[in-house]
Amino acid sequence: MTPPTPPPGPRIRLTGTPMGRMVRIAEFGDEIDPLQREQLHAYGLSGSHPVRVLQQQPMTVVLSEHVELALEHAVARHVWVEPA
Repeated sequence: MTPPTPPPGPRIRLTGTPMGRMVRIAEFGDEIDPLQREQLHAYGLSGSHPVRVLQQQPMTVVLSEHVELALEHAVARHVWVEPA
């Protein structure tokens, strides 16, 4: 029997995540187009992969496995994350 899943931690926007923090993607806001969601998943932005926030200015940059991904703030503010 598998142990119960712990309740999710507090969710915050990716744009509000401090640099250096490890997080998991909790969900994408409805504002993100379905095609763009697929692209983000293809780059490893999903709940199963932790990402590290590398910078917030001038764009949000995250490290997903060994890939650095730069997101415009218009996208990153609609990505909700929780502690990894």
